[in-house]
Amino acid sequence: MSAVDNPILTIDGLSVKLPKGADRSHALGGVSMAISANEIVCVVGESGSGKSVMANAIMRLLPGEVAIDGGRVLFEGKDLASASNAEMRKVRGAGIAMIFQEPMTALNPLRTIGDQIGEMFEIHTELSKTEIKARVLALLQDVHIPDPAQAARAYPHELSGGQRQRAMIAMALALDPRLLIADEPTTALDVTTQAQILKLIKELQSRRNTAVLFITHDFGVVAEIADRVVVMQHGNVVEQGAVKDVLSNPQHPYTQQLIAAVPPLTAPPPRALSDDIILTLDNVSKTYRNGGFLGRGVRVTHAVKSVSLKLPRGATLGIVGESGSGKSTLARCIIRLIDPDGGSIVLEGKDWAKLTRDEVRRETKHIQMVFQDPFASLNPRRKAGDLVAQGPIVHGTPRAQAVAQAKELFRLVGLDPSAIDRFPHEFSGGQRQRIGLARALALKPDVLVADEAVSALDVSVQAQVLKMLHELRERLGLSIVFITHDLRVAAQICDLVAVMKDGEVVEHGLAGEVFGNPQHAYTKALLASIPGGDFARSRKPVTV
Repeated sequence: MSAVDNPILTIDGLSVKLPKGADRSHALGGVSMAISANEIVCVVGESGSGKSVMANAIMRLLPGEVAIDGGRVLFEGKDLASASNAEMRKVRGAGIAMIFQEPMTALNPLRTIGDQIGEMFEIHTELSKTEIKARVLALLQDVHIPDPAQAARAYPHELSGGQRQRAMIAMALALDPRLLIADEPTTALDVTTQAQILKLIKELQSRRNTAVLFITHDFGVVAEIADRVVVMQHGNVVEQGAVKDVLSNPQHPYTQQLIAAVPPLTAPPPRALSDDIILTLDNVSKTYRNGGFLGRGVRVTHAVKSVSLKLPRGATLGIVGESGSGKSTLARCIIRLIDPDGGSIVLEGKDWAKLTRDEVRRETKHIQMVFQDPFASLNPRRKAGDLVAQGPIVHGTPRAQAVAQAKELFRLVGLDPSAIDRFPHEFSGGQRQRIGLARALALKPDVLVADEAVSALDVSVQAQVLKMLHELRERLGLSIVFITHDLRVAAQICDLVAVMKDGEVVEHGLAGEVFGNPQHAYTKALLASIPGGDFARSRKPVTV
């Protein structure tokens, strides 16, 4: 363990045992590290490396069958590993606070934001209701939420993802903790919101002299905010040091592998594109109307506004933009999961916008979709092989032949064919995404629509899936519509890029030109918001 001056937290040989039947005996195998006041330490590693287990062990929030069985967690000199529950209740919130990855699951949907933040003061202080209300509004103002009074009265579902995350940060900072643990707090956010949250955490940390333990799998985030970095693999610390040293000269092979998997921002040289256009969008529009009574007070949202794009056969068209820009709505219009209000979607000579529901079902073999969350899109009660074979069976393929094809598809996407008898929960996130891809490919589509298909994956798994998509595109002649908010990913896999804002395409062209010489102010703002942008730009493009 590297020496740290006046550590506020020292983890010394921390070991956490897993229950019988787990894939390894220990989630943590003797972890040692330290953090001092006014320091940001990033803990980085893939899923399963032990990052979140370490955070929960510090807070003593481990699930029942998982237990600390060795080592110490010294917070301001007191060993939390052996502290009583009563002692831990005093530490949580007041001494150490935590920001969770998904605020929608961490916040109570039945209580207002103000009530939930105010509860911290009700439990830990003797402030009056008037004083608590004033503190809540001050905290919401501190985290730069517009109209704090309205936000305090709002329920979690009435706030945007970025605002919910700000509310979680306000709650965590309520009692001025000396240590803030942030567990993947920006993973699900688009680049501009992510940049705002990172800036906010850094600003509050500096102003309050707080120590921040920031858990992430994104080396761009590490480059953006870390003072020091700790790299974990399989429950062990394999490397730690100053952020500049680790990023510029990684010593451990695993650290080198993780950094090598980070997609650079520079696009590879352009490929020759076919003149044969397989998919044409012409003035596609979609408008939502919500609320109101007898037509009064109706809220109108123009989700997609007159979008026109062309996809050459065998090419990949990237559609990028922030949450709410209209990317996913456009994808769902293309595949007719929702009906567009206007325009045409011509695939192989047929206008999908004018097909009836029965005609769409018959034609779905030509276009298939891979969804962002493979766990939510895979039926948990059906075996993986059945899920992949289902489409061909519905379209008339005999069951035995469809199952044989499913095994071949498992091989194609890098899975063991024997795994067809396992259920979705028995696979990792990356493996589930491969199953989703195999299911989409089962009908041998001409066009694949991938909606944020790699956004939730670790960088190394993400790199594997991107490489696989590239190989499948070459081998099967696939044409791909690739929806993403990660511009680094788009730069690596897309031939063409369309940038969307407020339902409109504001810039469109070859990936190298859009990223290398952006013309629209919004595109420039997106590129400027990428965490660790200089780190991403310094890396050479990879062949995926």
